[in-house]
Order: sequence, then structure tokens, then C-alpha cells
Amino acid sequence: MDHISTDAAFMHDPAGWDRIPAPKGGCLLAPQGVPGGTLGALTAGQLSRLCEVAGLDPGDTRGYVDAVVAALGTVAGRPLDLPPATDTFLSDDHTPVEYSLSFTPGEAPVLRVLLDPGCGADSLARGGRVGLDVVRRMARRWNFSTERLDELADLFLPPDPQGPLALWCALELRPGGVPKVKVYLNPAARGAQRSAETVREALHRLGHRRAFATLPPADRLLFFALDLGDWDEPRVKVYLAHQDVSAAGAGALSRTAGRAGHAEFRDFFHTVTGGTHDGPGLTRRPFQSCHAFTETASGLPSGFTLYVPVRDHARHDAEALERAVTVLERHGMDAGPLIRAVPAVTDRRLTDGVGLVAYVSLAHQQGRPPRVTVYVSAEAYRVRPPNLPAPQPQAVH
Repeated sequence: MDHISTDAAFMHDPAGWDRIPAPKGGCLLAPQGVPGGTLGALTAGQLSRLCEVAGLDPGDTRGYVDAVVAALGTVAGRPLDLPPATDTFLSDDHTPVEYSLSFTPGEAPVLRVLLDPGCGADSLARGGRVGLDVVRRMARRWNFSTERLDELADLFLPPDPQGPLALWCALELRPGGVPKVKVYLNPAARGAQRSAETVREALHRLGHRRAFATLPPADRLLFFALDLGDWDEPRVKVYLAHQDVSAAGAGALSRTAGRAGHAEFRDFFHTVTGGTHDGPGLTRRPFQSCHAFTETASGLPSGFTLYVPVRDHARHDAEALERAVTVLERHGMDAGPLIRAVPAVTDRRLTDGVGLVAYVSLAHQQGRPPRVTVYVSAEAYRVRPPNLPAPQPQAVH
């Protein structure tokens, strides 16, 4: 870690960062959540600074910031001293925006933004319609087709949807001002008991008739996702939740041809959890897997990703960030941009909360090097207090 030793020291105790007082209820207020600020202003500032970290030029940055703030609709102008407009489970504090940096060896990191564009709607059905309209406006702006999404609208955007979300979208911000676009849909929209039926039918309509049968056992289906626009190999992705899984079990979830990388995923699991989870019942959030399908002949996924909710396994964000840095370095990736991304999002001390670094994921896509992605919360409304260490057993005298 010699090449980032200065940044590593900075992330643990940055000079000049003030401790945030804990208000009543034991929950820390985020430093940005002050009277007079708005969600749009906060998002614009965070995203502008993150674009600089990712090496995007000022012109591209302005265009992306404008597009993201516009996608938030009326909630962009909502003051931060008011509670969130709706309870979106996109983030712990219901901020409808999440950032991530995706790393591959020898390349600049890719900045992504995940949005809940219908977060200001008064119902899930209305939120889905707003989200779909936002994606269609993006399609007109950046000249891509929504045909595959439109083909699935009756499955995932029914008149009376159920579940925790309607439609999320993500922008992968590339040089040149035209992002890659992804949409995330809710398998339980027609009822949790019909989730498998819904996902199986969606895969079938898109030509992946054998894909559902290849998925591993899981506790539930989380998301159905589509790549839209300019992708070399557009993916259809199925996300699964795994509540109780061991390190060995996590490595065995992959269903790609040859199922390579078991040992790599096991080591990744151990590193990100800090060895605190190797059996059932020890985490609040499930681990997640994603199976990406690009070809229809074999039925097998061409990509597999494992997501670990690091914030449930670290005492505070300094520890979570340190583990993410370790993973990046072990895979030959420069962790400097991730460390510089922290002060681009918050000015709080990392030991004062946990959840800024929300997830760390490791992806294997056939024909490509491994990819590590670190997910960073906006913390517009709240900061989750640090996790307390487990009580030590008392000696018996």
C-alpha cells in the first residue's frame, strides 16, 4: 500500500474534519442536511466532484449533472431539512441517488449513478409511470431504443403494482457525454408469489428461454435488469438475495460456463466481511448475486457478480473503505480514485458512521478481466451510527 499511504492516512483521520454531534434518537445527521440546501443542489455538487475524480471533462460533467438532476423531477427542489419525499429502499436513509465506482485493471474507474426517478410520486403505480417517462426522455436525448423495456411493461409495471420499487435507472457516465443506461425492475410487481413466473416470462420474451432454470437457489428474486443503448453486448440480468451463505457457498453461486473463480470469490467474501460471516444469521441484509445473460443458445449466464453489504460487517466507514482498498489492490487496481471519492461526497469523519461505503462487488464476465465496484451512499438525510462491537462473554468465577 506504499503508493497510497498518504491517502490511507487521510481517510482515517482527515485533518480539519469536525466530529458530527449525535441528535436525539442516536442517529447522526449528515453534514449536508442543513436548512437552505436542496436535494438537487447536494446531488449536483457531489456528482460534479465525483466526475472530476473519474476524469470526466467539464463539458461532460455539466451535461451529466443536468440530466441527473432533471431525472429527479420535483424532489430535486425539496429542502434537505424536510424528510425524504418517499421511503425508497435504494439507500438506508431514503436518498433516491447512489453512486458507484467500477474498477478494472489498467483502466480509469467508471462512475455510475443509480436513481429512483419516480421517488416523488404519490403511489408506486404513478412512480412507475414517471420512471418510464424519464427513461423514454433519456432515450430521445441519447438516441437509444426502449423496445425491450416496452415489451415487458405489462409484467413489471401493472396497474396496481406491489413490492418495494417500480423502476430504477442507472447511468454509466462515459467520456463524450453519452452514458450507458440500465433499468431495474421489480420481480414482485404482480405479487411476491408470482416473482418466479414474472422473471421466467420476461426471460422467455427476450429469447432467454433456458436461462431461468440455470439460476442457483435463493431466498428471493430482487431485480430484473436490462441494458439499454450503446452496449457491446447488452445484458439481461437477474439479481438474487441470499440471506445465509458461507464463503464457500458464495463462490459456488456462479452458473457461468466452467464456474471459474470459486477461490477468488471465497477470498473476496472473507476480505469484505472481515471474517465476521461464515454461516447463518449474522447479517441484517442478504448477500446478492447477479447473473448476466448475453447469449440465448446455452441458457448459461456469461457473467456473475457477488455483492457483499460491507456496512453490516464493519464497525465504521474507515474500516469498510480499508477493506475495499484491499480488494482493489489484490486485483491490481488503483485505489486512489476511491479514496479521493470520499471527500467528494461527504466532509464527515469516517469513524463517525457506517454506510457511506455500502456494498463492494466482484464481477466475472466471460472474456473480460475481473471488475470490482464500490457503492457510495449520498447520505442526504441521515448517517447511520457506527456498529457497536459484539459484547465479550463475561468470565465465570
